[in-house]
Amino acid sequence: MAGRAEILAVIPARGGSKGIPGKNIKPFCGRPLIAYSVAAGLEAKTVTRVVLDTDDERIAEAGRACGAETPFLRPDELAQDETPDWPVFRHLLDRLAREEGYSPEAVVHLRPTSPIRPRGCVDEAVGRLLREPEADCVRSVTASEQNPYKMWRLAADGSLIPLLSVEGMREPYNAPRQALPATFWQSGHVDVVRTSVILKKKSMTGDRILPLVVDPRFASDLDDLHQWRRSEAQFRDLSGEVVAPGRIPRPFPDIVRLLVLDFDGVLTDNRVWVDGDGREYVAAFRGDGMGVIRLRRAGVGTLVLSAEVNPVVAARCRKVGMECLQGVEDKAAVLKELIRERKLAPAQVVFVGNDINDLPCFGIAGFAAAPADAEPAVRGEADLVLTRRGGHGAVRELCDLILERMGAA
Repeated sequence: MAGRAEILAVIPARGGSKGIPGKNIKPFCGRPLIAYSVAAGLEAKTVTRVVLDTDDERIAEAGRACGAETPFLRPDELAQDETPDWPVFRHLLDRLAREEGYSPEAVVHLRPTSPIRPRGCVDEAVGRLLREPEADCVRSVTASEQNPYKMWRLAADGSLIPLLSVEGMREPYNAPRQALPATFWQSGHVDVVRTSVILKKKSMTGDRILPLVVDPRFASDLDDLHQWRRSEAQFRDLSGEVVAPGRIPRPFPDIVRLLVLDFDGVLTDNRVWVDGDGREYVAAFRGDGMGVIRLRRAGVGTLVLSAEVNPVVAARCRKVGMECLQGVEDKAAVLKELIRERKLAPAQVVFVGNDINDLPCFGIAGFAAAPADAEPAVRGEADLVLTRRGGHGAVRELCDLILERMGAA
């Protein structure tokens, strides 16, 4: 388009995460974490190019699968724990200019660790920078959860000293919150900075920084697995309002009336032992059985839909008190009929599957989950990818989540 500004979106994603190993390609709601930042760049109408900057070929491969360019790998010396952003972006811009003659007007910094982005935030940030010629940068911020005017630091003698002061106000740390200046912390959703600021001012922000205020509902941290799980639930609850790669996960139901499970790969680890007489043996997780029993006591029905006709399936279901339908070739048709016969709302039905023959059921049930080791295509379509593998506690994990959501844990 004639006159359109060249805007480069960059997702920096090095391979050496310490807190959560492999963080940048770890599945977040069923998709690699970097996929959410790539999607934000690709969805933005103002962005003309999306590049993933990484030192790790596995991350590069995942980025290309999501639609990002990876023109080259970052050198190791710029992928250390203490490497700041500026030399990484300068290296990228210098190399693109040298090898391609490419020089964008501005750079959009999309951090992979802020995947819960409200729709339109990238375009809003770019638009504000382009409309303000004197601005060097637009940075997303959100209202501080704790006001720093009520924070303290330690003196040399161990006593408390106020962190900040307010001109004309005595003891701001004792003042009502409403009387204190509003404060914000950088949310990490999006920064837009002029290329000249990076290359000439040697800064990622410059001098005049404008805010893009983001609702705190979209703020999250991904420093440990507890925060990861909480952020996944947050993302699902905000479905429809956030940028998502591919299908948007549906929110976890508040009320579940029926849990429907595939057997192999869900209640088992998908392996089978066969003896000389053709008898088959599988391994199941005792904790899954307890989870099913607790659901039943809470009034939630449980049922196995299996394509196999195998005595071991029926035996395991009898043991834990589950209904069992075997030899089901068209699981989707049977599931649809079960919902109709039992007069259930689809939103109150959860289905768990691990292989591609389970996918037709995902769109019939109101919510679909997959074990951590399900087939990639299945994980990509699931509303929730569990942290545990099939036959290793995946069902128990889901049962506990259902009970917690229903307030029956």
